[in-house]
Amino acid sequence: MARTTGRDDDDLVHALRAAGVADVDGSALARALYSSDASLYRVPPRVVVRPRHTDEVRATLDVCRTLGVPLTMRGAGTSIAGNAVGPGVVVDTSRFLDRVLSLDPQARTAQVEPGVVLSALQAAAAPHGLRFGPDPSTHNRCTLGGMIGNDACGSRALAYGRTAANVVALDVVTGGGVRTTLTTGVGSAPGAEQVGAPEGATPAASGEGAALVDAVRGLVADHLAVVRTEFGRFGRQVSGYALENLLPERGTDLGRTLVGSEGTLAVVLGATVRLVPEPPFRALAVLGYPTMADAADAVPGVLPFAPTACEGLDVRIVDRVRQVPGAVVPDLPAGGGWLVVELPGGTAAEAEAAARRVVAACGTADAGAVGAHVATGAEAAAIWRIREDGAGLAGRTPQGRPAHAGWEDAAVPPARLGGYLRDFDALLDGHGLHGVPYGHFGDGCLHVRIDLPFDREPEAVARQRFRDFLGDAARLVVAAGGSLSGEHGDGRARSELLPVMYSPAAIALFSRVKDLLDPNDVLNRGVLVRPAPADADLRAVGARPVRERLALAYPHDGGDFSAAVHRCTGVGKCRADLTATGGVMCPSYRATRDEKDSTRGRARVLEEMIGRPRP
Repeated sequence: MARTTGRDDDDLVHALRAAGVADVDGSALARALYSSDASLYRVPPRVVVRPRHTDEVRATLDVCRTLGVPLTMRGAGTSIAGNAVGPGVVVDTSRFLDRVLSLDPQARTAQVEPGVVLSALQAAAAPHGLRFGPDPSTHNRCTLGGMIGNDACGSRALAYGRTAANVVALDVVTGGGVRTTLTTGVGSAPGAEQVGAPEGATPAASGEGAALVDAVRGLVADHLAVVRTEFGRFGRQVSGYALENLLPERGTDLGRTLVGSEGTLAVVLGATVRLVPEPPFRALAVLGYPTMADAADAVPGVLPFAPTACEGLDVRIVDRVRQVPGAVVPDLPAGGGWLVVELPGGTAAEAEAAARRVVAACGTADAGAVGAHVATGAEAAAIWRIREDGAGLAGRTPQGRPAHAGWEDAAVPPARLGGYLRDFDALLDGHGLHGVPYGHFGDGCLHVRIDLPFDREPEAVARQRFRDFLGDAARLVVAAGGSLSGEHGDGRARSELLPVMYSPAAIALFSRVKDLLDPNDVLNRGVLVRPAPADADLRAVGARPVRERLALAYPHDGGDFSAAVHRCTGVGKCRADLTATGGVMCPSYRATRDEKDSTRGRARVLEEMIGRPRP
């Protein structure tokens, strides 16, 4: 560890316990376990809190505000942008605040605690023929609180919208200590499941929250032109604050603005979320193209068929799956890149017929395809598993190098995705880098992990190359009318780049909103507003090889124990409930649900033990 617990940390632990917070841990072990998430960043906290009820969350925030200590909320720790690490108090809601409190099938709503895992909510809703719409690939471990913080999306956000389009109400405490329930404009009436439908709900705030709504209304009134021209331009504009929701024509919807604010404005104590009907049957139209860019070009022709998902798959991802022992990889159409298009139906025949219509219209040579077929049942499930495992499988490039997050979530309007992808490939070539792209092509969102040179160049050189690449990548996506982030949020990875995307007036407005709701800069300090440099606190530089006195050979890592330890990307699959698919990892975590008993937790502790970490 960089430092040991001192008197100040002991005083912080004492203050939290005196305030009635029971599970407070300032040990070196806890600080190591929570020093990172799934991102490039390492920020050991001073103290970890695992609250058992929401009063403890409020008490923790009160103590942090009084002492001027930063507070970072954390769910499953699957953030790829560095949203779930912080230097003060980290609050882990996943251990105890993990319940579905109620579910109303008639109203199609559920009340949840922030630490509930998405798959647990889906399991509770399924007997009623319902589901929560957005579904990130981490659905079997990500929490609703984390999804609200990032405005998470996933594959089926194409049909159901981002998380913000599915939150009916939030119970929050702002950084300034205001407790309020914010009703959003989403509404919960049956039949309102169609994204963008005029649901008729009126945004509102209880108690002191009403005064906050009035204050933000005044801020926006002075900057209407900025908000109307720079925000809400396309469906995956996730970077920055969603200020378009504060426009008067949207009812000054503060609750919806908080969704995606990355824990920088308020702490979520609970939420009422909207549920949507689960289609009884689905089928896939799998369309093959010569390249991924060609697949992206075909997206506009697919969207009129109203798919529930439209994903891009690269041959390099599929080839990585084939190398995994025991993996089931179905036969795919010819091609170097594929669109996986999901169509719903009331019966199996209806779903399959819808998929065949897509194949007939878009799977021909005239449409640019080199192969196509329809997949259902076990074959479709196997294709989805390839996509869901993409983040972990892309952790190494075909050249065998470690591949990192940091620029993994850009989005552009779907009609511009093909051109952007070609330009992005050229950008990688120009920087001497490699990556394996995949993503939510129907929404214009591209995921990629890149072999940034942290493991093979001197620290100063690697940092500068990282900064140079980020700057060029940001300018490229902005030139394509896009967003730095399409669903993961900006976090520590991209917040510094926001001035590339937004005007000085918009950046100043971010600061004014932050100062209004979190005047002491307690919440997730260094993210979005007054950001830390993107190359600060990297865990990817300076790791020393460990080859001496080893009991095992580690042949896949050149005999380097450090490299073996750092294979963990932090995506947290070891925390997942894989019972439904026959998975058994990680048995110790499944028994205790304690981060220290997860494979990731052990990797993080080993990283700290052997020296300065890297992924």
